[in-house]
Amino acid sequence: MDYKTSSEVQAVKQRFEIIGNSPKLNNAIRIAMQVAPTDMSVLISGESGAGKESFSKIIHSLSHRKHGQFIAINCGAIPEGTIDSELFGHEKGAFTGAHESRKGYFEVTNGGTIFLDEIGELPVSTQARLLRVLENGEFIKVGSSKVLKTDVRVIAATNVDLNAAIEKNKFREDLYYRLNTVPIQVPALRERGEDVLLLFRKFASDFSETYRTKPAYLTEGAQEMLLKFRFPGNIRQLKNLVEQMSVLEMEREIDADTLLKYLPKTTSYLPALIGKTENSENFSERDLLYKVLFDMKKDMSEMKSLIHEILSEDGSRSEILSQHERLFNDVEAYNRPERNEDYDHPPIKPIMLESTREQNTRDRIVEDEYDIEDITHETDDGDSLSLEKKEKEMIIMALKKNNNKRKYAAKDLGISERTLYRKIKQYEIDSI
Repeated sequence: MDYKTSSEVQAVKQRFEIIGNSPKLNNAIRIAMQVAPTDMSVLISGESGAGKESFSKIIHSLSHRKHGQFIAINCGAIPEGTIDSELFGHEKGAFTGAHESRKGYFEVTNGGTIFLDEIGELPVSTQARLLRVLENGEFIKVGSSKVLKTDVRVIAATNVDLNAAIEKNKFREDLYYRLNTVPIQVPALRERGEDVLLLFRKFASDFSETYRTKPAYLTEGAQEMLLKFRFPGNIRQLKNLVEQMSVLEMEREIDADTLLKYLPKTTSYLPALIGKTENSENFSERDLLYKVLFDMKKDMSEMKSLIHEILSEDGSRSEILSQHERLFNDVEAYNRPERNEDYDHPPIKPIMLESTREQNTRDRIVEDEYDIEDITHETDDGDSLSLEKKEKEMIIMALKKNNNKRKYAAKDLGISERTLYRKIKQYEIDSI
């Protein structure tokens, strides 16, 4: 098989408007060009926003299926209960609301290409159906027993470690090896060196035409700052950044101080709560919120203890203590010696409860041998620590930060996009 020349790679980049000259990017394009004429399955790996869908279009457009249909599907955006129907179709009466039979994507795209983005979000039951399609081209509609045939090329993409998902029994190993016939690794933006500056100029030029202004440009100091930024959102984040500056900044010259105003101070508003442990896969987003609230309570108690100590040492401030006696009445209890491993009893820890869709009210149970309160009780200041309220606030905060882009908000929150959709519906959160 001929190795693609630099001129051929450059022609593909111009055709699909891919900007950049980094060796990792060029190598990924070469692999896509090499595998395109075949019918082999391809697994495209890379971070969210790195441009994985562009590679699926390259493969389809350079294949013998280029005149067939191309469909891109985000597996994480389709509810688990309907994804089998979306992919494979259903018969009339197969489930409540199935008033007529429906063709699925694999039937509609016969002779073409299906791009399954976020394949790691696919339910395990659907993975078994997909494996059958990949192995012998057969599938069965929901509610039917008739075996249908299809000739579809599958290109999958993921931004998660599928090997780790296999270890947690969240992804089928046989499906992984069937999809991973030819792997393509799309580099993150921070791995592409000065491609960041080329992309900035491209986006600045595009937005200058859109908003009829002169294109923004970076000073040398701003360029150095941009090259050092990690861009967790990759190309999408850079594009949004350039658009904001193109609209909001009156001066077209962007210096380091101006650029700093648009770069987020942190990649997430949520703290990193727990590291990877052997039991970390058992923690849900609700468990993490429990941990946040317990840490908040501990920090508040430490602060009150410190203030109490300072005021006690200063005799002239003793009247402040007497005036606010209720505020400090739990300080003595907090200052009791903490328990350690030498004691007979285990350390205090919350018992995490499973979250269900139907359960609107949930018990919060805490193994409490001393004086840790139920986190749903009111504090001394009367402020409610309602878990649902805090969870809703965090979701709204993440949506605002990511300009209502739910995919990135879900990533910041450490939950799947499907779970975020459910939470937004549960709390009746309107668009931010």
